Amino acid sequence: MAKVSVYNMDGKQVEELELNDSIFGVEIKNHLMHMSVVQQLANKRQGTQSAKTRAEVRGGGRKPWRQKGTGRARIGSIRAPHWTGGGVVFAPKPRDYSFKLNKKEKRIALKSALSVKVADGKFIVLDELAFDGIKTKDMVKVLDNLSVKKALICINENNKNVLLSARNIANVATAQTNTINVYDILKYDTFVTTKAAVATIEEVYA
Repeated sequence: MAKVSVYNMDGKQVEELELNDSIFGVEIKNHLMHMSVVQQLANKRQGTQSAKTRAEVRGGGRKPWRQKGTGRARIGSIRAPHWTGGGVVFAPKPRDYSFKLNKKEKRIALKSALSVKVADGKFIVLDELAFDGIKTKDMVKVLDNLSVKKALICINENNKNVLLSARNIANVATAQTNTINVYDILKYDTFVTTKAAVATIEEVYA
């Protein structure tokens, strides 16, 4: 089993933690991580863009000039695509961009993303993460103690003080163990979590 250091909020190592290799040490499946990221971004798309084809644009019912004898190119409508004010060829229409990955693929992608962070030394575990109140400067101090600039902070439960203390820090995001996803894990340089959150992840995804 892979081992990682466990730190306190002052940035000092207090112990070592063994990680479950079936989650944090799996073979990296880059194509599944890529598919998972593409799926998440695609599912976020509104798909509401729309433009008019030549059949929908207003006007153009009358033939501008006769077919032959004018010396000009033949034309049937002033709303042809190559005319100013004309329709759009293959105009974009509202559509659903979302697609699905099966449950097994999602799990492998998530395990691969977590394993990448562990392998790169970008997986930091805290013995606990708790504040008496909502104070951004306290969270900044913890991240400075860990020498972390761009991080995803994963906690076990909906800790309001932690979530709100991190909300206004640039390049820092928070997630709970049941909301982590491949896109966010890979987007942020460092994955910061707690011992309790690691135990939950191992329990859920083992």
